[in-house]
Amino acid sequence: MAEAVATLAVSVWRGGAEGRFVGYAVPRRANQTVLDVVTYIQQRLDPGLSYRFACRVGMCGSCAMTVNGRPRWTCRTHVARVAGADGRIEIAPLANLPVIKDLACDLSAFFDKWAAARGSFVGTRTRRDDFARVSPAAPQRRAVDAAIECIGCAVCYAACDVVAWNPDYLGPAALNRAWTLVNDERDGAERARLSAVAGDAACHACHSHQSCTEHCPKSLSPTSSIAGLKRRTGLAALTGKI
Repeated sequence: MAEAVATLAVSVWRGGAEGRFVGYAVPRRANQTVLDVVTYIQQRLDPGLSYRFACRVGMCGSCAMTVNGRPRWTCRTHVARVAGADGRIEIAPLANLPVIKDLACDLSAFFDKWAAARGSFVGTRTRRDDFARVSPAAPQRRAVDAAIECIGCAVCYAACDVVAWNPDYLGPAALNRAWTLVNDERDGAERARLSAVAGDAACHACHSHQSCTEHCPKSLSPTSSIAGLKRRTGLAALTGKI
């Protein structure tokens, strides 16, 4: 059986949108992650390399990059999973987002779309009211449970074909967030939210390719959430609510 190569041949995107891939030789280690590789390059080989990370344990999602053509959390992606016998890895910024420099993207549009989808909870009670009691077994509560663990890492946004075709499309994460709020019986902005996600660049623009579901590091299904929004907005239109 052939021994693993001792050195990784790593190609890293450098520059902005008009940049290029630059090659680096990185020592291959046991239990090494792709984020470890990027950190080694920045600390030992090229201190000018720009990238994002924070927790390093799969909690924040800020280290998301494109690894061998696939958007991933680099802190949770082990080299053994993505590097072949030749030890080659290609690391690029997330797709569908403007590149600030190297592996760092501008997520302003991504979060602006959360706001456009009315992704903020709108309460209906005051501090003088009793706490709302929501049954864990309620169908709406279960729909929220299935979608609420999104941490806004933008992996689904980078993987979305519709965003690539139509930059105005709200995207899977924003629509998934809207779905959780539509099913929150405590929220008081259902009509405005359904109107916001019913436009040409919203839930009905989704082609159900399920790229968002396939790539979600949290194993969520934004495709299912978007399908739910399609049903709810359709019903709201038929009943004159929007």
